[in-house]
Amino acid sequence: MSANEMVLQKLEQGLLTITMNRPDRRNALNPDMTRGLVEAARRAQEDHEVRAVLIKGAGGTFCVGGDVKSMAEGRAPLPFEAKMANLRRGMEVSRILHQMPKPVVAQLDGAAAGAGLSIALSCDLRVASASCKITTAFAKVGFSGDYGGTYFLTQLLGSAKARELYLLSPVLSATEAYNLGMVTKVVPDADIDAEARDLAMSLATGPSIALGFIKRNINNAESMSLEACFDGEAIHHTRAGDTADHKEAAKAFVEKRKPAFQGQ
Repeated sequence: MSANEMVLQKLEQGLLTITMNRPDRRNALNPDMTRGLVEAARRAQEDHEVRAVLIKGAGGTFCVGGDVKSMAEGRAPLPFEAKMANLRRGMEVSRILHQMPKPVVAQLDGAAAGAGLSIALSCDLRVASASCKITTAFAKVGFSGDYGGTYFLTQLLGSAKARELYLLSPVLSATEAYNLGMVTKVVPDADIDAEARDLAMSLATGPSIALGFIKRNINNAESMSLEACFDGEAIHHTRAGDTADHKEAAKAFVEKRKPAFQGQ
């Protein structure tokens, strides 16, 4: 199966759905899948027709992380530098999804573990099915963590809770993850496809430029000073005010109707 077959892409009404497609391995990450994910993320970032992204897994599971079974098959070991370079290239998917000026929704069903959870945490919103199991998993297989999970979880929950979830590696229910703030909403298993798509589509049909500026402002707040964040907000707010979408929203407010955003 090629990278294109392992990572499916579908663009509809501005929403790019990226599907990890190794259901027989619960969408475990291997080199071809990671290459496909990076390619899909770059397409989402650069394609002007893409206004929002939904990332999901085929076969009722989001992603269980790296393909540990494949790792244990005893292939000829690569030099340290080559292994690190390969891993760093794959991790770009998390950086692109987190930083690109378009909202990203992760659909979590079945399980989100290890690097799969890290990818989900790089997204802006996460919708989980009621039966989904969520875990960092790394410590249990002798790894320290990758794909940005330690960064995203620390930003999301603080260092004390991130230490607990990484060092002890508990398996959380969707409701437990929601109560911690890791998950945006929990829905019945039967509704996960529709609920995740509806949420992502609501963003794809929203004021895309303003949503991109909102995401950038929040990303800035993770590392910039208050003064720098003020400057960024002032710039982005002013630019958003000059968009056709803002003018349409103001007109719709006066006319007491729902705005029809065009992403301009």
